[in-house]
Amino acid sequence: MVPKATSVQAVRLAEDIFRVSFGAEAEREDLLLSRYGFVHEEWPERRTASEAEGLAASGTPEGTRLRLARRDGKPLLEGIVARAADGGWEALFDLDATESLYGLGDLLRGTLDRRGCRADMWVRNVVSYLPVPFLMSSRGYGIFLNTTLRHYWDVGAGRPDRLRVVLPGGPLEFFLFRGESLKEVLAAYTRVTGRPCLPPKWSFGLWYLCHSDADQFEVIHTARSFRDRGVPCDVIGLEPGWMETLYDYSVEKQWDAKRFYRPRTGMVPALKRMGFKLELWLCNDYDLSHEEERRSGRPRPAQPSRPEGFVNEDVERDPRLAKVVRFDAVTRPEEPWFEHLKKFVDDGADLFKQDAANQVREHPDRLCGNGRTDREMHNLYPLMYSRQMYEGFRAHTGRRPCGFTASGWAGVQRYTGSWAGDTGGGPATLSACLNLALSGHTLTTCDMDVTTKEGIHYGFLLPWATVNSFAYFRQPWLLGAELEEVFRDYARLRIRLTPYLYTHARAAHVTGVPFLMPLALEYPNDPACRSARGQYLLGRELMVAAFARRVVLPAGRWCDLWSGQVFNGPGEVECAWPSNRGGGLFLRENSLLPWGPCVNYVGEPSAEGYTLETHLRKDGVAEFDLYEDDGVSFAYEQGAYTLHKLRAEMSEGVLRIQAPAGLLIEGVTAHVEAYPERMEVNGERVPFEWINAADGREAKAVYLRRR
Repeated sequence: MVPKATSVQAVRLAEDIFRVSFGAEAEREDLLLSRYGFVHEEWPERRTASEAEGLAASGTPEGTRLRLARRDGKPLLEGIVARAADGGWEALFDLDATESLYGLGDLLRGTLDRRGCRADMWVRNVVSYLPVPFLMSSRGYGIFLNTTLRHYWDVGAGRPDRLRVVLPGGPLEFFLFRGESLKEVLAAYTRVTGRPCLPPKWSFGLWYLCHSDADQFEVIHTARSFRDRGVPCDVIGLEPGWMETLYDYSVEKQWDAKRFYRPRTGMVPALKRMGFKLELWLCNDYDLSHEEERRSGRPRPAQPSRPEGFVNEDVERDPRLAKVVRFDAVTRPEEPWFEHLKKFVDDGADLFKQDAANQVREHPDRLCGNGRTDREMHNLYPLMYSRQMYEGFRAHTGRRPCGFTASGWAGVQRYTGSWAGDTGGGPATLSACLNLALSGHTLTTCDMDVTTKEGIHYGFLLPWATVNSFAYFRQPWLLGAELEEVFRDYARLRIRLTPYLYTHARAAHVTGVPFLMPLALEYPNDPACRSARGQYLLGRELMVAAFARRVVLPAGRWCDLWSGQVFNGPGEVECAWPSNRGGGLFLRENSLLPWGPCVNYVGEPSAEGYTLETHLRKDGVAEFDLYEDDGVSFAYEQGAYTLHKLRAEMSEGVLRIQAPAGLLIEGVTAHVEAYPERMEVNGERVPFEWINAADGREAKAVYLRRR
């Protein structure tokens, strides 16, 4: 490193959030995440950072030394940042021998603890669908690099005691976070880049994406079969074959009239009458920078001259490109991308699948309408795409958008959910979901592997559940009798879990902490939990074991929901499950789980109420605030929602259940250490049966409402 003199501005934005900018203030214009509002810029308590408040920046012959301290003043992070002779930047931070580091998004799927890894931060097909330039430590700090440029993180790979970040060019700006836990660090990071969006409630039901060659008759037959066979399902999706021109990138796309004749008056109303939402596949090659310039409120730069054969010399040109590819082949500079999608929304489309398509390809010969090249725009493109889809749908309909993409960058959680791309539904996709959760992104899924019980188990117990028949026939009734029944059971379990999942999605929206939680996030001080990749918490109450027979049990008591057997943690157990299941599912001690009715789709009218399941210690208390709103609008932002406070308590031999008077409770199942002498629901003594097994299972009390 050959340092050059440079200026530094260290700013305290909030108690635990600091921003450090290197170079002249004018250079921040080139920070496109800030220019386009993807990074929060309004901080009422903003002021120059001081060592007394936790951050010190001082010049040395090697560069600028940064010191981040805890709230109590103890050292937390220290390093040197310097400008190299080639105009780039290098940051070197000390690593403690005991710390684990998490984040960086969906790349390097073989690890959760990033220690010992090298990361190339560049959106690429399969290799790195959704990189996020954010890293956090088990010591209680986080680092976010505010850039869209390709850059590199060496997390103790070159030297075990050093974190190295290399930015080849452009301005350098870090956000530094501190917290008493990893959750606090994530919450601080999502204050800067945005809280996870709250999608419509129906998005937590099952999605089925049809074969790409499906026509309206196959679509309607498939939808009707879900209903006739008692398999709950909420979304029917169409892959690229719905378009007149296959893989149409233009704004002139149309329905394939031979396959889908007058869908607005034919197929779509039929789907809606059966309770389905409609999803359409998209590919995109539009220059989204024009719209971002308009939204930025800044004068748009004059369109740069673009001689024939323009090539960005700063980036290696892909030799396979036969000719210059320009955005302006499809772009209408004065028209937002979403404009041409309005007619499909008016036809009845409820969401669009934003395929990776050209987002994951390099375009070294492109010059965008904002005067920037692929060097700055490549990583930013999927983020612009998701925001413009989100805001376009909201403005056009007034309803909550449901975004669905494979690619992204820092802040994508604010606008959309994602699936693990074209990589199936196996263990590697679980690593993707866990790493995205550790990077602030909560709405994740994969293309469910329906050919195995393990794949069905895992696919249904993610934040979203999706089956993709792109080039296959993955309807559950074509899987064989045994797998069809397993699929049906999990689909019914899923629809009953919807109120629980929706409640936790709302909590993630408020706090910034994902509800698919790697064990490292909930149990950072347990060494066995730091690297556990075959299990996760789905909300606070449930732990899922996927593709793993050997299960790490964190501290506490865990009830196997398939068998009723209770295990004591911390430790490891051999996980077993019945023949009609594909993995483990455990209820945490002192937890309360609300099961909704088994309906065909989210929101279908039902006379049934809730069934509560609780797991209590001898003198335990469990509480759950069940969240409800209209499920589709933004009225919740003005307070139009309800929190139903549920409580279960075991004390002095009495099991007491409390629920709001207006909430219908159909029954209670309680796993308890000791037999209850009586059970009360809202102060009224109720009859119940208890079960005592001789094989070590705890007492199980069951109450069913008499009709």
